[in-house]
Amino acid sequence: MEKVEVIVVGAGLAGLSTAMVLAKAGIEVMVVERGDYPGAKNVTGGRLYLGPVGKYLPDWWDDAPFERQVVKERLSMLAPESAITVELSSERFKDTPHPSYTVLRSTFDRWFADQVTEQGAFIIPGYQVDDLVIEDDCVKGIVAAGDTIHADVVVAADGVLSFLAEKAGLREKRSPKDYALGVKEIVELPAEAIQERFGLGENEGAAQLFFGSLTEGMLGGGFLYTNRASLSLGMVVGIHDLEEKDPPRSPHDLLEAFKSRPEIEPLIAGGESVEYSAHVLPEGGYDALPERLVTDGMLLVGDAAGFALNMGVTVRGMDFAIASGVLAGETIRIARAQRDFSAETLAGYERELKSSFVWQDIETFRHMPTFLSNPRLFEDFPSAVSDLFQGVMAVGTEPKERFMKTVFQSVRQNFLSMDVIKDLFGMRKL
Repeated sequence: MEKVEVIVVGAGLAGLSTAMVLAKAGIEVMVVERGDYPGAKNVTGGRLYLGPVGKYLPDWWDDAPFERQVVKERLSMLAPESAITVELSSERFKDTPHPSYTVLRSTFDRWFADQVTEQGAFIIPGYQVDDLVIEDDCVKGIVAAGDTIHADVVVAADGVLSFLAEKAGLREKRSPKDYALGVKEIVELPAEAIQERFGLGENEGAAQLFFGSLTEGMLGGGFLYTNRASLSLGMVVGIHDLEEKDPPRSPHDLLEAFKSRPEIEPLIAGGESVEYSAHVLPEGGYDALPERLVTDGMLLVGDAAGFALNMGVTVRGMDFAIASGVLAGETIRIARAQRDFSAETLAGYERELKSSFVWQDIETFRHMPTFLSNPRLFEDFPSAVSDLFQGVMAVGTEPKERFMKTVFQSVRQNFLSMDVIKDLFGMRKL
């Protein structure tokens, strides 16, 4: 094979979405994936928000292999020896179409790849891309497994550490502060046990995020998602903080400590850990996005472009990947009709992105990475809030004081400091 019209590097959600649009338009597209099959190396996640992406691939979601529709949201603040959990359940979460689902990426991505193949795209697994073909500053193809394959356009969907983006000069190497390391286990449990432990009905699911002492003062948090017959349980920790931690802490040890906490242990009791995985995630937000997403003959999509957003109470990336892939595919379709694959024509992709929820949401919450990097958020605040609640709710040997007196004493002791005032002042940007 000497040339194809479009080469997509990476069979994740962004790459497959791009290929879907192109294949449906009758454009020759080849997707190369270094994993043994699409989804083999995609360990991100657990949850897909359908609200933002429903219009991008309409009439496509009914047969998707979702795990459970999320009807309960939980947020847990963990102190060393206590925890506070807030749970939201709402009938709105049960409306059709359902707002979000849990997914297992290995299953979901293989199904997605089958849909793309049915439209006429070629998907080649086990294919490692080693280099780009660049002629006169224009990307003209790829070098993989000793083969050179030319293309009108290359789509870089090769993940957060995209060497293609660097090779094409679209971005420089980023600081460790712009990345986090996620570690995750899949814990198998009977469906009935999951429903009983989380108070769920059949096909109903829960999503739970954790922050506080579980990361031992480092940027990050934990997550738990219910699948049909398993739980996705894991942690995300900032790479820079891991590097600076003294004494050092391994992500695996942090996860084991997290699993042994009383808030987690009963939920996974009797389960069997059947999968363990680690994955680098973009954490830099808006300020870490590349200045350019296109060059002559090439575009960046999904994680390769840095499209992810940690808002503390929600973590997003899969919806960004799908939307960016669709917009990239539409841009390439227009460029092909014009027979012009220059950066000027492909820049339509950037314009469409900046008017979409992808860019606007990341820009709106551009200050979130700075807020979440505050160590007091993971050390001081959980303990202070826990102490306040315990003071209000505890009944001891002495007569209780009035509630407001207890609250004022706790606030004066734990929250009336210049550091906290600065933190609150900084929150105005969120």
